[in-house]
Amino acid sequence: MKRILVFLALMLFIVASLTGCGGKKEQAKTELTISAAASLQDAAAELKTIYEKQHPNVTITYNLAASGTLQKQIEEGAPSDLFISAGKSQMDALAQKGLLIDSTRKDLLGNELVLIAGKDSTLAGFDGLISESVKKISIGTPETVPAGQYAKETLTALKLWDQLQPKMVLAKDVRQVLTYVETGNVDAGLVYRTDAATSTNIKIIAAAPANSNKPIVYPMALIKSTKNQKEAEAFAAFLTTDEAVKVFEKYGFKVLK
Repeated sequence: MKRILVFLALMLFIVASLTGCGGKKEQAKTELTISAAASLQDAAAELKTIYEKQHPNVTITYNLAASGTLQKQIEEGAPSDLFISAGKSQMDALAQKGLLIDSTRKDLLGNELVLIAGKDSTLAGFDGLISESVKKISIGTPETVPAGQYAKETLTALKLWDQLQPKMVLAKDVRQVLTYVETGNVDAGLVYRTDAATSTNIKIIAAAPANSNKPIVYPMALIKSTKNQKEAEAFAAFLTTDEAVKVFEKYGFKVLK
């Protein structure tokens, strides 16, 4: 009997020792869903790599699309922890419906609208858009794509909007406009300067004149339905650090202090 008790005690000791050697349990990963404007695609990818390396227990998943599309998805209950819009109106709409954690809202970035064309284009400026040599012009759909709304504002300010209607090819987001110009499907397009900077197949013809459109601002805010508020707040804070600022500036964004 004594031997049995000694044996049991020894087994318990071994089990306890093995359990102790196992160390702490592996922390469960948190997956953050970030709804972000399509124009953030390249900077967002680099920031994801940096952040996940620094925070191995966090996985960043992006939902990249036109800001108006993302707004509607959030309104319809699509899962999202953080929204980064390319326009204030989409963020305002979510705030009015009580879908944001208002205290987390912050204007993060600025951008600039530019007129682009193929590398071999002879287009010299906005006035040249009315020329017969320019058959098709692409902008984002103004109702859902902030870049499209800014484009409409600029062309209206230049008194070109009505004349150019027959030439308009509307795109689902600003990156599609860029693709249309790159592939020669259209003769010109209006995109953000940051999008133009990613392509070697186009050239910038002109920047939108000062005050021809509303200031281009990218606000961000946490979604009220998030189940990962602490982690989402940490990622939002990271986007304002010097390390993140360098990435944004690398892709041509203006960082708003």
